[in-house]
Amino acid sequence: MKPLIVANWKMNPEILKRAKLLFDSIKRGIKNIKNVEIVISPPFIYLPLLLTPKPSIPKLGAQDCFWEEKGAFTGEISAKMLKNLGCDYVILGHSERRRYFRETDDTVNKKIRAALKTRLKPILCIGETFEERKKGKTFQVLRMQLEKDLKDIFQFKVYSLKFIVAYEPVWTIGTGKPCPIKEARIELLAIRKIISHLYDSSLAKKIKIIYGGSVNRKIAKDYIKEAQFQGLLIGGASLNAKEFIEIVKEVSQI
Repeated sequence: MKPLIVANWKMNPEILKRAKLLFDSIKRGIKNIKNVEIVISPPFIYLPLLLTPKPSIPKLGAQDCFWEEKGAFTGEISAKMLKNLGCDYVILGHSERRRYFRETDDTVNKKIRAALKTRLKPILCIGETFEERKKGKTFQVLRMQLEKDLKDIFQFKVYSLKFIVAYEPVWTIGTGKPCPIKEARIELLAIRKIISHLYDSSLAKKIKIIYGGSVNRKIAKDYIKEAQFQGLLIGGASLNAKEFIEIVKEVSQI
């Protein structure tokens, strides 16, 4: 199974020209890497430019989607629109969406359903806050999020569309303080245990779980090799072409 490296540009860069330069620099730097799957998730407005022509490497993903296909929903973009545009992946349930836009597990569940219906591959983000971790509630939070986010979503859809779970402890995002490798490994096993309970052990072993939260090139390989994650979700470091390319290269050497 190829490791998956996802770049989440968030609301960056602020100029179209910089977005194109960043994308082209990354594309040149990874062109000979075949054993890692790479996804770039830029702001919506840059997708048409970066998807023309549609690149085989890296693939393109969106940072969010709405749960309806069309209609009077000002400002929203549907999963169907993204799929028709040429996107392969969509990030859903990111902690920043949950925090700043008050997204609930119910709305995340609806978005996952919409993505699966259009055959977009969802990257579901889950993770605990510092306070929740401090109180020993990490497992409880992960279980609650997975149970609600995947409610009534059948196993064959999760498996056939290569569903991805991204463990992103909220307290690490943008802090420069990633989750220690041993602790991240414990949470990875916890997530597999929860998925096994929701579905079965076979799916729990096959589903791809990636890590995100203040990843840099010095530690990137450790989350794959030691903690046994199958990929990474990169935020700030993905806005530096050199840093992101080095992360991909480090992972490709495992």
